Amino acid sequence: MLKLKYSFAALLVLTFSGVALAAVSQEEAAQLGKNLTMIGAEKAGNKEGTIPEYTGGNTKSPAGYKNDGWRPDPYAGEKPLFSITAKNMAQYANKLSEGAKAMLKKYPSFRIDVYKTYRSAAHPKYVQENTKRHALTAKLTDNGLAFTGAHAGYPFPIPKSGIEAIWNHILHYEDVTYQERYRSYTVDAGGRPTMQTDGNVKQEFFYYDPKTPNAKDFYALKVNYVGPSRRVGESFLIIDPLDYARNARQGWQYLPGQRRVKLAPDLSFDTPCSIYGGQTTWDDLFLFSGSPERYNWKLVGKKEMYIPYNDYKMLYQSNHEKDVLKAKHLNPDLVRWELHRVWVVEATLKPGKRHLYSKRVFYLDEDSWRAAAADQYDGRGQLYRVGFTYITPSYDSPCAFGDSFLVHDLLTDSYAINALPVTGKQGIIHGKTAFPRREWTSDSLAGQGIR
Repeated sequence: MLKLKYSFAALLVLTFSGVALAAVSQEEAAQLGKNLTMIGAEKAGNKEGTIPEYTGGNTKSPAGYKNDGWRPDPYAGEKPLFSITAKNMAQYANKLSEGAKAMLKKYPSFRIDVYKTYRSAAHPKYVQENTKRHALTAKLTDNGLAFTGAHAGYPFPIPKSGIEAIWNHILHYEDVTYQERYRSYTVDAGGRPTMQTDGNVKQEFFYYDPKTPNAKDFYALKVNYVGPSRRVGESFLIIDPLDYARNARQGWQYLPGQRRVKLAPDLSFDTPCSIYGGQTTWDDLFLFSGSPERYNWKLVGKKEMYIPYNDYKMLYQSNHEKDVLKAKHLNPDLVRWELHRVWVVEATLKPGKRHLYSKRVFYLDEDSWRAAAADQYDGRGQLYRVGFTYITPSYDSPCAFGDSFLVHDLLTDSYAINALPVTGKQGIIHGKTAFPRREWTSDSLAGQGIR
């Protein structure tokens, strides 16, 4: 049974009338920075001592870090405390997602190695201060598809509904800009990896730029493909708004064979995502992205759960094709799991709406608001796809990097994984200065996408 942290009434599914909903009380907001962290997590550890007190996250780079985006593992040399397998999973079932349990049951080689927990996620001071301030001003509008009264911070640090919690995830903090040379792969049932994307990615989070308090867009993402050979020269751009009631995700593609930029309004919802060879949906990005309009959202409660965390070894110090990408799942020797508290949010498809997934359950890390895991159900109500995010905080530029995520298909025994940095190329670089605005125009695709 989930551990509920607020009153029963506060956790009921809210019925949105299109009018602004009330923010939290002064008494509740006063807990931010005291019993709660500034972004709403429980500051105290658990009574067993297996989850420590939050003390600000890890903001110190290990010796030897060259500020090049290739981060040494601050926990190198640690050994697992214990391992969870199909044989002993019943002992830990109350701390596992349904997806993790399904993986353990189906694949004898799948294993969860549990390490010491570090609450390493951190946020800069301005994000923390804005989050506390917004707790008293942020309000949902337009049936939860927009909000007012917040900028450069999490709008709902003390969520009263599922839609508020998922907005915190949608608005996950990852500095003002982020860029990387990365690859994404699909791995078939036989264990054969296929590189689907080799590209230079740029992202900008307009919402978190203190210089743009009136930004109408939250986020922009652009990828220029340099591989595989069949995709060299392709590029795409998506821009997500802050107000989904009046604006939709904008998307453009450049295809070298056509030598023109095309408007691509279908880069959203359950359209098969080309980044992963069509093996995920576009709103599987970051386990969920884009408009929440097709689902009813319920805040189920909070629980302790084993989730991937602090995966520096897998992300930065491994040969991905050779050592990480194995048949049915990632090499369990290289994946670190820890015990953390998560918010559980359930999404059910609205009557009359269409989507590949009829129900989705998300597990949001309390210290970063990133979706750490997701269970996706098909139209029959059967568990279909399982998602995990490899939350690995960037201690040099405080944020919880979570763009490396995996979506596993239980029907085909295949999976897709995103944002693996390419050895010898640019690492994962965060920045506090906005890119030139021309980066986020459709014309920029044609100039950068020519073979």
